Amino acid sequence: MLVASSGNTALQSVMPAIGREIGIDDFYVAIAYTWSAVLWVALAPYWADMSDRHGRKTLTVMGVSGFIISMLLCGLALFAGLNHWIGGALTFALFAIFRSIYGGFGCATPSATQAYLASKTRRGGRVAALSALSSSFGLGTIIGPAVAPLFVVPVLGLAGPLFAFALIASVVVTCIILWLPNDRTGRKLGHGAAMSYPSLATTPTGASVVAATAPHRTKRLKWNDPRIKRWILAGITAGHAQAATLTCLGFFVIDRLKLTPSGSEGPISIVMMAGAAATLAAQWGLIPRLRLSPRKLILWGALIAATGLIWTMASRDLYGITIGFAMASLGFGFTRPGFTAGASLAVPLAEQGAVAGVITAANGISYVLAPTLGITLYGLNHSAPFAAFALLLVGLAAAARQRL
Repeated sequence: MLVASSGNTALQSVMPAIGREIGIDDFYVAIAYTWSAVLWVALAPYWADMSDRHGRKTLTVMGVSGFIISMLLCGLALFAGLNHWIGGALTFALFAIFRSIYGGFGCATPSATQAYLASKTRRGGRVAALSALSSSFGLGTIIGPAVAPLFVVPVLGLAGPLFAFALIASVVVTCIILWLPNDRTGRKLGHGAAMSYPSLATTPTGASVVAATAPHRTKRLKWNDPRIKRWILAGITAGHAQAATLTCLGFFVIDRLKLTPSGSEGPISIVMMAGAAATLAAQWGLIPRLRLSPRKLILWGALIAATGLIWTMASRDLYGITIGFAMASLGFGFTRPGFTAGASLAVPLAEQGAVAGVITAANGISYVLAPTLGITLYGLNHSAPFAAFALLLVGLAAAARQRL
């Protein structure tokens, strides 16, 4: 889980520089992830069910293998493009195809690992164990940007982090095959839960843990159920604001600081690390101590995130951008657990697994359309996505005060 999360955020930190170096329009860099996100959202619940039928170790190996193959092929495509062996359009078309391998198969890893751990722990300690597992995914959002510049080596250039994480994951999958006991002959307690599309925003919110510890549902819960509709809409709104501005962040750092593509991965990584650290600080440190209600988490989170986006937009140096994006991420660190908790508290215990599935889908759906919307606004004006989504978050805060 840690390697997959680190690899994905490392990729995010170098992709804007790669796009600019190859000479492809920012729009096509952003939408290269879209098909992968669609496959993830569509197939993650399916693989969660398959892990119960075919064994958690088998699905874990499949998911990590999908990550390795995808990163390796994406690295080769980008390396060829950076060396001008193929054109920019073909480079990113191949990248989108190879990235979809991870979207289609890599989404098996979170549910399979959760189910495996659930099957090996007693009920009393299962929530703590699964929370620790989910936290490894969040921790990877800090580690990935931190180490990405280290793998930008002379021979491989900006494609280096992809090859590095493919190699690291190969070691991990070898260890899984050799030393992780086969669960098909053991206990079958616990099941897997889908996790939303991996990104800087995919930090632990509790939804996947709830789904993995709740009993299997017999009736599907719809997102527009009157009990949870407002919470889900709040989550989708905040999720779109975060996904859209995150997509534009790397390009914004390059343009605002007037960096060359080959030297931009370091500053972009610093800003992304600060954002990830602020999100985790909110979810691991502040929320348990402040004990705010779900409505107040969304209200204050939306206002803090809006302030951070305006700060980011107005900043002219790396320090200002870093502080602004960290503030925005702190706010988003409040909103996601806020709508998760609100929706969870709106339904009885028997429907916790069902509502966790809806929450996961709401988190993942943001990465289907929001990147395209954000980069389209960025093409019109570099400040436009930050201003537009800050205004949207202010509207969310107003709605939270009146209706939630």
